[in-house]
Amino acid sequence: MANADHGGRPAEGFGATATGGAHTRLRAARLGLWLIAAVLAARQLAVVLATPRGERLTDLETWVGPGGVLHVNGSLYASTRFTGTPFGGLVLKPLTRSAEQALGWGWTFGTLLLVVALGLIAARALPPPVGRRTALLAAPVAVSLLMLSLPVRNTLWLGQTSIIPVLLVLLGCFAARGQRTSGLLIGVAAALQPTLLLFTPLLWCTGRRRAALATGVTFAACTGLAWAAMPHDSHRYWVHHMAGVGLGGPADGVTNQSLHGALLRLGLTGPLEVAILLTLGAAVAVLALRRAVRCFRDGQLLLAVAITGCAAIVVSPTAWQHQLLWVLLTVAGRVGGRACDRYVWPVTVVVVMTLPATMILPNMTFLNPVRDNVVLLTALAAATAVPFLSRTAPAWRSPLPTAHAPAVPGRFRHVPLLPFLRRALTRPHLLLELLLLRVTYAAYSQVRLAATGGSNAAGRAEAEEHGMQIHDLERTLRLDVEHWVNHTVVGIGWLREFLDQYYTSFHFAVPLAVLAVLYWRRPGDYRWARSALGFATLLALVGFWLYPLAPPRLMPTLGFIDTVHGVQDFSRPDYGTLTALTNQYAAMPSLHFGWALWCGVVIAVLASRWWMKALGLLHPLLTGVSIVATGNHWVLDAAGGAVVVAAGFGLTCALSGPRAATAAAAEGEPVPDRKAVRG
Repeated sequence: MANADHGGRPAEGFGATATGGAHTRLRAARLGLWLIAAVLAARQLAVVLATPRGERLTDLETWVGPGGVLHVNGSLYASTRFTGTPFGGLVLKPLTRSAEQALGWGWTFGTLLLVVALGLIAARALPPPVGRRTALLAAPVAVSLLMLSLPVRNTLWLGQTSIIPVLLVLLGCFAARGQRTSGLLIGVAAALQPTLLLFTPLLWCTGRRRAALATGVTFAACTGLAWAAMPHDSHRYWVHHMAGVGLGGPADGVTNQSLHGALLRLGLTGPLEVAILLTLGAAVAVLALRRAVRCFRDGQLLLAVAITGCAAIVVSPTAWQHQLLWVLLTVAGRVGGRACDRYVWPVTVVVVMTLPATMILPNMTFLNPVRDNVVLLTALAAATAVPFLSRTAPAWRSPLPTAHAPAVPGRFRHVPLLPFLRRALTRPHLLLELLLLRVTYAAYSQVRLAATGGSNAAGRAEAEEHGMQIHDLERTLRLDVEHWVNHTVVGIGWLREFLDQYYTSFHFAVPLAVLAVLYWRRPGDYRWARSALGFATLLALVGFWLYPLAPPRLMPTLGFIDTVHGVQDFSRPDYGTLTALTNQYAAMPSLHFGWALWCGVVIAVLASRWWMKALGLLHPLLTGVSIVATGNHWVLDAAGGAVVVAAGFGLTCALSGPRAATAAAAEGEPVPDRKAVRG
């Protein structure tokens, strides 16, 4: 494969040249991105090297440490701890003579250098035409994404070799001079990771037959050399373990993101599983290679390589976490005819490759098959189904633009409007919104729990002290009605049941329903409302972090009754089904009330009928009564929730301007028809 040509015309929207202030801003942005990449690399080094011995570089220790498998006289695979090929073991043998401490430092620094090289090569392999901005910023962005990705983090932590085959393939495709050198590099990569032999038919079908032959010959020579040096180990690996099956862990574990692992997790075993695996694996390989050949002929060489690598993940007997880096390279592909759709595939890939599956999908039983195979499904989609655009397609360079409301001046002289918060009128992509919602909520849950040191017990004393402060302040302000309301409601059975049900059932249901209706019926207003809710939640997290607060029901000496969970044993309080996962001392400000107030304001502003507005405003009123009556919040918590919601709407207006309808009315322009903005 020839190196990507960067001499094409600049991409539309970037301009032919970058002069004056634009050139300076690009340089500053590039420097800032490289600093971010350096910080991420330093953090990875600190995490690995600051961890006590025995807990870091465990795979490297297992292989080349004093008691490692490469030191023993028996088979490398006797303990199933060595997952490499016999050729990999042969290459690693000389490392057993190195000093253990020096090897750990050298291996970690060397791996980081390989990651940087990988990012630089991937950035230079982008398909032309490449704009000046992309050419300057692609390398630091690529290196940063690699540093954040789970495969790289896993490789650094374990001391694995999985970056080397990927780098060898990229060097063979984009840096090697001559087909024989290219084939030599890819053949060595295949000797380390056998399923990379899929690159042989790719090279053959794209006219690089010398490279394909060199790949096959190099693979055979390396494997033969290992067989001659270690015949017993080679037989055990290729015959007994069927090219690695059963090495490194059970094949049906969720860390094995191959098709074989997925079929085993679904309960298929024996000849039936083997038949399905061979049939589906062959179909995936053929379809992926056809797509890769088309991408190659279209000039998208990096995407062709990434698709083939994804197919290798799918058909591999075992594809562990550190071997999944090929999926991240598929961000080079473009998908979607609308400008707003361009971010869907890259964001999906980055989320899948940087966050654990438990943060991407909720812990629900019916979602287990998807959550347990999320990386496999992404690789399978990239290899066979994602409709990547051709460079000859009109949408490649000129996607359908997003309609925006008229521009308005900033409300405040020193608060500039943020360009990414422009008031778009078209509906955002549903998958992107769902990913944003889920990941944001998962991050919110993690930060909320971490606000008390990672557990409820860690912040209990401080939270109770703050609870007494709030209680004393309310007594001074004559707002301490919680005890009276709580005990009054307890004595009225039907009212207690109603408020308990309202408290537990409507907190998530109503905001999600409002967002869904706005998304479908009022896409422009959906973005405005969603941004306000996001700002309010972010501000609330700051409150949780700075001021952990015990709710009334968890104050031991004040005599409140927990109407939802029953009488509390304060030596071991009952927080419900999420006792270990939810910070019960995140009471100030009350997002229970805040989110309800947000719903009420949005409905009151946007609803067309008076009774809808009244129902909308009734929701925060009932929520306010329920959080006090059930003993879950103080009155001042609700006031705090109101403050962050007001600030959320204020920040949205200050940073992005008024709602689209308001801006259009101020300019004397008609509000776009609802059907016209559906996309």
